[in-house]
Amino acid sequence: MSQSYPEPEQEQPSPRTAENSAPYLADQLCKGFIYHDQREREKCIEAFAAVDIGQFAHIDEAEARRAAEGYVDALWVKDEIEESCRIDGELDPDQLAAADWSRMTAAFEQRAEAARIDPRYAELSTQAWIEHKIGGDYWTPMMHAQMLELRAALQDRTYPDKPRHGQGGFGAEPARYALGNELHDTRQWEQAREVMVPYFQHILDARDE
Repeated sequence: MSQSYPEPEQEQPSPRTAENSAPYLADQLCKGFIYHDQREREKCIEAFAAVDIGQFAHIDEAEARRAAEGYVDALWVKDEIEESCRIDGELDPDQLAAADWSRMTAAFEQRAEAARIDPRYAELSTQAWIEHKIGGDYWTPMMHAQMLELRAALQDRTYPDKPRHGQGGFGAEPARYALGNELHDTRQWEQAREVMVPYFQHILDARDE
């Protein structure tokens, strides 16, 4: 049975206008992943570029688009590797673990460079996707990578800067991102959007302080 997806809407307000909002950015993030699943590369880039233009106020729109293109390139490399690691149509964890993921890391390095993210982001994001595909602990490197991305978006190297004891962990927003990924895996798009609205609201609120 073919997988059904919600049809993305076609509205595209300029991401750096008064229409920019956390719900809009959450919508675009979900659309980016939907377009990836539908193999719509250019639409995928446009959606993720809208997110990066909206969240990375410290870089210009051309750099934000380059960051988004790096992310999309990483997703397409992932797909190529998956297709090369199938046995009788099923993904083989051993082949995936042994595959050469350097092109994915290079794509994430492009994203990190464009968005001024800590370079560790590239290796952590690659590790997260590998673990995600072989059934391992992907959420820890994913949340670590998102913490670094958030530090860039917030221009705050101290995030999450917890005010009390219990200093472990990567912060509430990276945890939301990991939950959003779980909801993506189960195609619960509306819940994924709702989870990610506070993520982007945190970035926008910090910008207004």
